[in-house]
Amino acid sequence: MKMPIVCLAGPTAAGKSATTLALASRWPIEIIVVDSATVYRGMDIGTAKPTEDEQAAAAHHLLDIRDPAESYSAAEFQADASALIEAIQARGNIPLLCGGTMLYYKALREGLNELPPADPQVRTDIDNEAKECGWPELHRQLAAYDPLTAARLAPNDSQRLQRAIEIYRVSGTPMSVWLAQARPQQDIKHEFVTISLEPSDRLALHARIAQRYQQMISHGLLQEVQALHQRPDLHTGLPSVRCVGYRQLWDFLDGKIDMQTAVEQAVAATRQLAKRQLTWLRSQPERHVIDCLAPDASAQAVDKISAFWSSSAPAGS
Repeated sequence: MKMPIVCLAGPTAAGKSATTLALASRWPIEIIVVDSATVYRGMDIGTAKPTEDEQAAAAHHLLDIRDPAESYSAAEFQADASALIEAIQARGNIPLLCGGTMLYYKALREGLNELPPADPQVRTDIDNEAKECGWPELHRQLAAYDPLTAARLAPNDSQRLQRAIEIYRVSGTPMSVWLAQARPQQDIKHEFVTISLEPSDRLALHARIAQRYQQMISHGLLQEVQALHQRPDLHTGLPSVRCVGYRQLWDFLDGKIDMQTAVEQAVAATRQLAKRQLTWLRSQPERHVIDCLAPDASAQAVDKISAFWSSSAPAGS
């Protein structure tokens, strides 16, 4: 009997890292990081990348696997994570999926629709148009040819708007039509169990988010972004630069906004990210919810996961 693959999910600042350390002290786990930002080298502070001590406590996979000038897709994650699960189990260890990029979880567990590949030039063109007329205007234009997609996207959701517009310009077919096509059948080899760290008080999570971003600034986040900003091959059309908390400081370095505004916008964008993460999680009725604000949240997660693993944990664990 194979143990179920545990997915430890939750919004940003929910305390997922602390919980993984608690698990690593009990079982021989290896962590598959489910995060679209920590894949990039040189982006450590703003992504809350696991520290050296945390990585020493348990092996972490899919960190620092791309240069910020490169991209990393959900399809690539799906292939990489599937291979890692098999390799970790072959070593007699336990794979644990942990992170907050919900599209990656969806890709691994349900498969992906076939969508046109990214086109860097088209993305740059769209980004330049947004600078001139604003994302709400591009959202209005999207509604004219893809009303279904526009209806589910916020007027300032720049990353998703850019992708929807890009798909239409590259293929001539609206994103909603692509998504309505049948998804390829997957050979699901594993049972997945989701432990979801969610706040009982969203305002308390917002306070955590603001405090954590201020800590990132004090720990050198601006200097980290400056190092990226100085590279001539990096620009705002890249997924790495568009990461929450980075794009706002990039705009500050470009002289578009002052530092206080950059911090305020970064915190607001992070709150919106957390809202989207929670919306996706709450669409998963089979998830097991733990209040991330509870002082014993990590202990609760250990107990919950123990129920899944105890009957089939590797000998000696």
